[in-house]
Amino acid sequence: MSQEFVAILEYMEKEKGIKKETLIAAVESALLAAARKSVGPARDLRVELDPRTGKIRAMANLMVVDKVEQPHDEISLSKARLIKADVKLGEAVPVEVTPRDFGRIAAQVFKQAMNQTLRGIERSMVFAEFKDRTGAIVTGTVRRFERSDVIVDLGKFEAVMPAKERVPTEEYTPGERIRAYVVSVDNTQRGPEIILSRSHPDFVRRLFELEVSELNDKTVEIKALAREAGYRTKIAVWSANEKVDPVGACVGLRGSRVKNIVRELNNEKVDLFRWSPNIRELAVEALKPAKLKNLEIDEAAKRVKVIVDEENLSLAIGRRGQNARLTQKLTGWEIDIQKEQTTAMAFETQLGLAAEKLAKLLQIELSIASQIVRAGFLSADGIAEIEPDEFLTAVPQIDPAIARTIHETAVRLTKEPPVA
Repeated sequence: MSQEFVAILEYMEKEKGIKKETLIAAVESALLAAARKSVGPARDLRVELDPRTGKIRAMANLMVVDKVEQPHDEISLSKARLIKADVKLGEAVPVEVTPRDFGRIAAQVFKQAMNQTLRGIERSMVFAEFKDRTGAIVTGTVRRFERSDVIVDLGKFEAVMPAKERVPTEEYTPGERIRAYVVSVDNTQRGPEIILSRSHPDFVRRLFELEVSELNDKTVEIKALAREAGYRTKIAVWSANEKVDPVGACVGLRGSRVKNIVRELNNEKVDLFRWSPNIRELAVEALKPAKLKNLEIDEAAKRVKVIVDEENLSLAIGRRGQNARLTQKLTGWEIDIQKEQTTAMAFETQLGLAAEKLAKLLQIELSIASQIVRAGFLSADGIAEIEPDEFLTAVPQIDPAIARTIHETAVRLTKEPPVA
């Protein structure tokens, strides 16, 4: 094999990470494809590569016959005896069928076959390396944008962060270094596809596992987590060791651990609190900083009715209903927040007025508007500010098609200029 060819193989092995044996097999396969293009359908066609001289020969096993009718598959007895003196009719003899212009004719075919083979090898390597990294955090460089998707360079490979996996409050620029969560690695017809996310709830979970050693040794556990990417995350932590403060372990000395994570999340608010199997205690912790007056637990319906005074109502519900919505996601229970009855207008009356206003604005039934208001959305602006899928999750009792139409209407209304 010529020194130039050996040098090329060593270069490919170093730069692409493809083993030399694999490359040689790919070369032989590509040469055979080229030979078939030049020689034709010869019987048992194969390519022999001289390891010393680099000479390439196309060989075929031709059948010895009296009269040649199929030149690609047969050879006359007289010609066969020039190759093998004692050959007999019906035997097969190895014959060189390399055409004079084999190199020129086969060059393009060889190039195409080689490129295709190398692409296949690289794709297999991507899938082999990343198939077990689902759920891990990787670091890459933003390379370009394809529509709303972000293409991230991971070194030897590229990954994609779809629009739905982006954080709505974040902007990315080419050349920027980012960390992301590997959602999935799929082997598609176009090759392996690595899907990344920065909005996935488990991105926050993995960041804490990397930062907090107690989570790795299972001294502390994350029992529940709910996130609205870019805005707020609630995490309930627990430890079987009574001497360990799970919240303190995650926060770190003077908040050092949680500050690092908040910085990575671009100042997304992170609420850490102690988990409890008791839904009453868990709801009280999850709804902080609001102070609750009373809780009524409906075990059968998995519903928690929360009573708060007027001062704590907005804190309990949160901005755009966020606090109540995240508490509901985290606990898995329906959270119904109501204001303590006073001599002023009853809370139910306020909800009714808000529902009537919303029903008129969005042109929907009053019953549906009431369900939306109870979920914490008091205006079209509040609905339009969150993603469609988040809105559907917040109002599971409403038909998804109707809920999606309501969200679209709210978005359109917020974009329309005010009437003079």
